[in-house]
Amino acid sequence: MARIALDAMGGDNAPREIVAGAVAAAEEGMDIVLVGDEVICKDLLAEHGATLPVVHASEVIGMGEDAGKGVREKPDASVVRCARLVRHGEAAGFVSAGSTGAAMAAASVVIGRARGVQRAALATIFPTPGNATVVLDTGANTEVKPDHLAQFGVMGAVVAEVYVGLDTPRVGLLNIGEEQAKGRSLEKTAFTMLEAAPINFVGNIEGRDLAAGKADVIVTDGFTGNVLLKTAEGAAFWVIGLAMEALATLEQTHLEAVLPALRRVRHLTDSESTGGAHLVGLKGVAVIAHGSSSGTAILNALTLARTGAEQDLVGRVASRLAAR
Repeated sequence: MARIALDAMGGDNAPREIVAGAVAAAEEGMDIVLVGDEVICKDLLAEHGATLPVVHASEVIGMGEDAGKGVREKPDASVVRCARLVRHGEAAGFVSAGSTGAAMAAASVVIGRARGVQRAALATIFPTPGNATVVLDTGANTEVKPDHLAQFGVMGAVVAEVYVGLDTPRVGLLNIGEEQAKGRSLEKTAFTMLEAAPINFVGNIEGRDLAAGKADVIVTDGFTGNVLLKTAEGAAFWVIGLAMEALATLEQTHLEAVLPALRRVRHLTDSESTGGAHLVGLKGVAVIAHGSSSGTAILNALTLARTGAEQDLVGRVASRLAAR
C-alpha cells in the first residue's frame, strides 16, 4: 500500500481540518503519515481517538512568504519534510494545502523532475458533462515554450488514463480559434509538435469548449490555464446562485423535487470534491490542495495522491515521454 505524507501545518484550516482529513483517510484504509508539530498533531489525533505516525517538523512556510527563499531557509518546514520523505522513498507522494508556491518549490527542488521532463505542470481534473476534463498547466509555469506544451500534452494524457479511465484521451490545445493558423507563435509551433507527439491530438480548443466535451485534456500555459480554471469556477457558482434565486419562488413541493439534482450539480462544481491538483512530471507524486480545504477536501486530495502512486503515474509519464 502506498504511503502518503500529509503536510499537517499547511492551509487556512490547519492543522485541525488537515488532521481530520487524515483520520478519515486512515479509516478508509489509507497509509498516512502526518508531518508537522508533533505535540499539536498528537493532541488533535487524541480528540479523534486515533493514532497515526507523525514526523515532527518545527517550521512552516507561510502563505505570504517567498516560496523559494522559504524552502532554502527553512529545511525543517513541514512541506519540505514531506518532499524529503518522498525523495528518500519513505512515502510515495505528499499532499499539502499550504502555500502553492512553497509546495511546488519543495517538490521541484527536493524531489526533482522525472527524467526527460523539462517543466513540471499543475494538472487539474475539472468536472464536466460526461467524463471529467484534465487541464494543464493551471499555474506552475506562467511562461512556456512550445516543447513544454507538447510535453504537457503527453503528461496530461497519462493523467486522463489514470483518473478518468480513458484508453486514448483526446488532447486539445487551448487557443482563440479552431484553425491551425490561430494564436501566437507559441500555439502555432506547439500545434505542430503536438501533432507529432504519441497522443490523440484533436487540434485547437476554445475556452467555451471546456464543458462541451470536445477534448479530454486541454493544454495551455500556467497563466492562461489558471485564469480559465478560476473563471469557470466563478461562472459555475454564478449559475448555481441564479438557479437558487429562481428556486426560491417555487412552492415547497416543487422545490423538494428539484433540490436533489441541484445539490448534485453543486457537488460536481465544488473544488472540495476534486481535492487538489497534481504537480505532474516529478519523481514522486505531489498533490496541492486548496488553501481553504476542509477535512473532506483533504480526504479527497489524499485519495488522488494514493491513486497516482498505486497506478504508477510517475513511471507511466516517464515511459511515455521517453517514447517521444
